[in-house]
Amino acid sequence: MPDILIIDDEKAIRKTLSEILSYEGYSLTEAADGEEGLTQFKAKKFDVVLCDIKMPKLDGIEFLQKAGEINPDVPIIMISGHGNIETAVEAVKKGAYDYISKPPDLNRLLITIRNAMDKSNLVTETKVLKRKVSRVQEMIGDSEPIQKIKETIEKVAPTEARILVTGENGVGKELVARWVHEKSNRSNGPLVEVNCAAIPTELIESELFGHEKGSFTSAIKQRIGKFEQANGGTLFLDEIGDMSLSAQAKVLRALQEGKITRVGADKDISVDVRVIAATNKDLLKEVEDKNFRLDLYHRLGVILIHVPSLNNRKQDIPLLVAQFLGDICADYGVAKKGIDEDALKLLQEYDWTGNIRELRNVVERLVILSGKTISADDVRNYVMPK
Repeated sequence: MPDILIIDDEKAIRKTLSEILSYEGYSLTEAADGEEGLTQFKAKKFDVVLCDIKMPKLDGIEFLQKAGEINPDVPIIMISGHGNIETAVEAVKKGAYDYISKPPDLNRLLITIRNAMDKSNLVTETKVLKRKVSRVQEMIGDSEPIQKIKETIEKVAPTEARILVTGENGVGKELVARWVHEKSNRSNGPLVEVNCAAIPTELIESELFGHEKGSFTSAIKQRIGKFEQANGGTLFLDEIGDMSLSAQAKVLRALQEGKITRVGADKDISVDVRVIAATNKDLLKEVEDKNFRLDLYHRLGVILIHVPSLNNRKQDIPLLVAQFLGDICADYGVAKKGIDEDALKLLQEYDWTGNIRELRNVVERLVILSGKTISADDVRNYVMPK
């Protein structure tokens, strides 16, 4: 149910608007002046605000400016019985969504509210989509291991050297691959990602190299594989330690000769691909256990980059939390929440078995369940095991 805040010093106006809008299915909150309205605005995320202009303590224009500093995405509709063109223009210039004179025309008011909510939803969706399609997420951290990774990326990205990224699950190995691609001479080409652990063994070769129609039972049409899709760009093979030995042999050939063959075909296809691989396994141990090819390991590991666990870079947690708070609050369309020092200290003392991924999930949980500022009690209640 959409939430609307009504701010007006006339009780009769508030009552009338509340009755009309409640009947239309809206949830209403009332405030008798601008100061009370601002307090309500800070405490809760509203979909639309209806605000009078002439009020005691804090008038509508002042409320409009202060509310815009807190959350500029909430549409504010100004309503006044002292209206004129100059007042309306001033209100819109200062960020009001629209201006309606008293007594408001019911049909116009309802249409304006619906349009304002549609615009608010579009603004939120656009921000989320822009963030999702942004070319590369920032690599957050000032710790020595992260600084070393950044320096290595600066050196190796412009080359054609293959890179093997190691580290536990959730540490951000894919982010390293994205940064290498972004800073490489192939940045205008595609970055194609393959999670080798998520693809059944019998389908991995088709996924990587493609197949011809009729090459096996479910091959009802020709398929272009990931190597071809990444031609001229970068292929990121995540969790390569889970790849079957037969697929490893074909990947090795592709790296050696720059050619692949689709499943069910006898024609070679030349590909120009830079391969970045990642794994959470000890590949040399996998070689000893005969689960991974030593020659492929050496082909992939021209440059080795190890991403440390979050427990080994806890000094970066305040920076990571600040970034996640900004991103998550923006995604939810709420004002950015703060976090106090004691809460941060508790997060730094926590054992992060799930690394960066777990930290982001925890911050999202705290954004949802906590008040305006995340406290140490919030961390104890919603993060720490009982």
